[in-house]
Amino acid sequence: MISIIKSFLMRLLGILELKDKVTGLYYKAEKDRQLIISQINHSKEEILFGQGQILVRQLEGTGFSGGFGGSEFKVFSQNGEDGIIQFLIHKIPEIPRTFIEFGVETYLESNTRFLLMHNSWKGLVIDGSKENIENIKAQDLYWRFDLTAVERFITKENINSIFKENGFSGEIGILSIDIDGNDYWVWEQISEVQPVIVIAEYNSYFGSERPISVPYNSDFYRTNVHFSNLYFGASLSALNHLAEVKGYSLIGCNRSGNNAFFVRKDKLNGLTSVPVSKAFIDTPSREARDEKGNLTFADSPSRRKLIEGMPVINVVNNQKEII
Repeated sequence: MISIIKSFLMRLLGILELKDKVTGLYYKAEKDRQLIISQINHSKEEILFGQGQILVRQLEGTGFSGGFGGSEFKVFSQNGEDGIIQFLIHKIPEIPRTFIEFGVETYLESNTRFLLMHNSWKGLVIDGSKENIENIKAQDLYWRFDLTAVERFITKENINSIFKENGFSGEIGILSIDIDGNDYWVWEQISEVQPVIVIAEYNSYFGSERPISVPYNSDFYRTNVHFSNLYFGASLSALNHLAEVKGYSLIGCNRSGNNAFFVRKDKLNGLTSVPVSKAFIDTPSREARDEKGNLTFADSPSRRKLIEGMPVINVVNNQKEII
């Protein structure tokens, strides 16, 4: 009996040792895979960055003669924001070399990453996810450049204290706002910093004429509020109204129809203000989802119908309306 138990235990030990070897091989393979992915991503970033530098030199050589719209190019931005930013800072030579951007996720795709790397600006980035902020801090650029990454879920009540706590106050070069929800209400409350340029995401599904925003909700998360993912933020007219109140001029929107660019009126330096009717671009993006979370690829009229009847606030008279 003892010999049988001993034999069983020896076999069990052998199985456990084999399991340990297999597990070890798995972890080594996974580690090697992660290393390869990291190297590929690093090489991709170097290539993109190099191409961006070439594009900047070409545009500088022409004096950015293509103007606002003709300067669009993408390096790390979602669309053509990288090029527009280079155009604007070329036109405003005395701009402070500091930026703040929030809603950055892992910062791999953002409005200010190329600005940080190419122009060596100092910046503050904010995201509500601890994992995203840890990811940013693990990237090489975090020690190579003067960047501060902060984990906070942004509300209109805490935005100014976040800036102050992290040493950002007074005049800064660029403020980039993209939180897919309370964008209008957060910008309205910002007083700790006075940016020269403001980049703000607008919701083209709200149309171009009505100055409307989703009602303020400190816990707003667009996927939870409406299944379509189309009910968020503010219209371009609403953001332009706030910009005028704060002393900014609308310079234009990107071709993708989601980001508007405003410049403080005392820093225009020859830049021309554009009316909403001319600047507005209806986004071609077909990101609408059904109640199961699947993309529907709905066209523009169909997308607007999905959010009809949803409540909004007219920011001019502060009255409740519906879409």
